[in-house]
Amino acid sequence: MTSDVTRPAAAAGPAAAPYLNLLVTMVMFGSAFASSKVVVEAMPHQMAAALRFGGGGVLLIVLAAGLRRRSAPIGRTAAIRAGLVGLLGVLAYNFFFFWGLSLAPALDGSIVVPVLSPILTTAALLMLRRESASWVRIAGLLVGLAGAAVFLLGAGGDTTGTKRLLGDLVFVAAAACWAAYSILSKSLLAGIAPLRATAWGTAVGALGLGVLAAPTADDVAWSAVPGLAWANVIFLAVGPTTIAYLFYYRGLRSVSASMATVMMFTVPVFGTFFSTVFLGESFTGTQVAGAVVMLVGALLAVLGNTLAERTSGPSVIRRRGPAHPDPPTRPGPGS
Repeated sequence: MTSDVTRPAAAAGPAAAPYLNLLVTMVMFGSAFASSKVVVEAMPHQMAAALRFGGGGVLLIVLAAGLRRRSAPIGRTAAIRAGLVGLLGVLAYNFFFFWGLSLAPALDGSIVVPVLSPILTTAALLMLRRESASWVRIAGLLVGLAGAAVFLLGAGGDTTGTKRLLGDLVFVAAAACWAAYSILSKSLLAGIAPLRATAWGTAVGALGLGVLAAPTADDVAWSAVPGLAWANVIFLAVGPTTIAYLFYYRGLRSVSASMATVMMFTVPVFGTFFSTVFLGESFTGTQVAGAVVMLVGALLAVLGNTLAERTSGPSVIRRRGPAHPDPPTRPGPGS
C-alpha cells in the first residue's frame, strides 16, 4: 500500500515544478518595485536604472556564455535586432519606470505597469488586426481603461497631490513602452535564442542607460549611499533580472503561455505585499477600486477569446492570431 500511495505524490512533484518556477518568477518581479524604490531614494533615478541593468546585463552575458552550447550563436543581423529591441524594452521602459518611482509610491507602479501593459498590448494588436476581437475582449479593454482612469483619479486626490499623479502618468508611459516592446519583440526576435537575445538586448539597453546616467554621477554622494541601497542594487541585478529569467523559461517548458499570462497577474499582488510591508505605502480608497476594475478588465482583454469560445463554442470566433500575446523575450514588467 505504501508504494501505491507514494507514487502519485512523487509524480505530482515534477508536475508542480513548472508552476513553482513561475511562482518564484512572479515573486521576484513583484519585489522589484519596492526594491527599486529603495535605490531611487538614495540616488538619481537614471543612475539607479543604470546600476541595476549594468549588473544584470553582465550576469546575463556570463550566463549566456556559460550555456552557449545549448543555443546557436547570435549573428550580426540578429544582434542588431536584439539591440534595437533592448533600447525600447530596457532603455526606454526603465527610464520611465525609475522616473516614476522617484515621484510616486512603488505600490502604484506595481499596479499600473503590470496590469495596464497587457491592456495596451491587446488594444494595439486588435487595432493592427493581428488578433481577433470578441465582445468579451472589447468589454475588457473598456473596463480596464475605465479602471486606469479611476486609479489615476485616486492618485490625484492623494495628500501628495500632483507629484503622485505625475509619477503614475510616467508609469503609464512605462507601460506603453512595454506594450510596444512586447509587440515588436515577437517579430524582431523570432528565431533568436531567448537567452542570447535577452543578454544582448539588456547589454545594449544598459549602455544607453549608462549614457543617460553619466551626467548625474557628480550629483551622487557615493560615500553617503547607504548599504541598504547597495544591497538592493545587487538584489535587483541577481534576483528580478537574472534568476527570475531562468525560472520563467524553465516554467514555460511545461506550462502553456496562457497560464503564464494568468500567473503574471499575480505580480501586482506580490508588489503590493512588498510595498506595504517593507515601505509602509498605502492606496487611497479610489485607487483600490480602480485597481480591481483595471485587473478585471485586463483579464477579460487578454483571455477574452478563450472565455468566449468556452461559452459560445470555437466556431463563433475566427482567429487572426493567438488569444493572447505570446510572452515577450524578457518575461514581464519589472524584470
